[in-house]
Amino acid sequence: MPAMIVIGYRDDLDLALRRRGLTPFYIVPRPAVPPQGIDFTSVSDIENAHEILRAVLAARIEDVAGVLSCHEMGVFGAAYLRQQLNLPGNPDSKRVLHFRDKYLQKNSLPPHVRRAHCRYVPSGTTFEELATELGNPFVIKPANGGGSLRTTIVRSPEDYEQALNPFPDRSDVAVVAESFIDAPEIYVDGVWGDGGLRWWTLVGYHASPLSAAQGGIMAAYILDRRLHAALYEQAETLATDALKSLEAPDCVFHLEMFKEAEGLTFGECALRLPGGLSPRCNELTYGVNLFDIEISLALGEGVPPIEADPNPERFHAHILLRPSTNGTATQADFERAFQLDEISYPSTPDARVGPYGMVGYAIVSDADEATLQKKIEDIVRFNEVC
Repeated sequence: MPAMIVIGYRDDLDLALRRRGLTPFYIVPRPAVPPQGIDFTSVSDIENAHEILRAVLAARIEDVAGVLSCHEMGVFGAAYLRQQLNLPGNPDSKRVLHFRDKYLQKNSLPPHVRRAHCRYVPSGTTFEELATELGNPFVIKPANGGGSLRTTIVRSPEDYEQALNPFPDRSDVAVVAESFIDAPEIYVDGVWGDGGLRWWTLVGYHASPLSAAQGGIMAAYILDRRLHAALYEQAETLATDALKSLEAPDCVFHLEMFKEAEGLTFGECALRLPGGLSPRCNELTYGVNLFDIEISLALGEGVPPIEADPNPERFHAHILLRPSTNGTATQADFERAFQLDEISYPSTPDARVGPYGMVGYAIVSDADEATLQKKIEDIVRFNEVC
């Protein structure tokens, strides 16, 4: 079977690749180890294109059909491999870089697109300088970060010093500071092709990604277009303007935005599959399989026809469940307490901990958005105290 080089590993993508008759070869960052029987090579830095190319050449993979990345940190390396190995899909690593680097991205948008003011933080930059330029508070984050990792709201010189501790040997383009936007976040999962939106939907968070990254529970739910017609219209305009100005290639994308009183404000946009269980919720709600679309793009087939249910009967949400607080909660406890569409909650002490501290997940659905939100709140509260 033809091989697909994949940067990073996720179970659901692995199943989709094998259903398409492809044999995946994974490049993963240490100390990640895919399940037994999976063919992979470990690298020390998943963003080092030089190291990724060496790993692929050393593996001597035969009949390579394409390359893709299952997370944000690998999209530059995937484009670089396409370029070097003459593989289908988008090979423009310079264009991809504008979807990785927060400074390059925000400063490439047209003036009418609202966004946080963003600048690099070279060595020697003071708290006072940033507070004067950006306001207080402001945000410190990696220029090429993802998933709110190492992102900190800074309110004082002491906060600033602590925020820079994870970057002891940083370069002058490794860290950015941004003006703080105090507003709820939503995001678009979508497909871009031939210079326009081919399919997309809006998703709301139960709590902000930053709060989830700092110990909260990540949960997200699909927003009913019929209840949020104006919001969907604004989001469509913002996504179209941003992706066009950034010269997005045909792609599956994830675009975050803030709901401010004056309208939507651009957060950031990534050329990748949505994280967590978002792809599963999109498939359950609309019948759209983003994994298959991503694979088709990596094979050079372009965006396939997308047949989505325009008026779904039920809207789905996912909750990334954290370890039990007292160590006694089991999957059966969740199943007894709630009506769930899907759940996986291992109760063994050595359960693998994933993004946002998750050890398992739950998917719930409802025809009514308010009822769906209530279900999420109840499950999150149960997970917090069980």
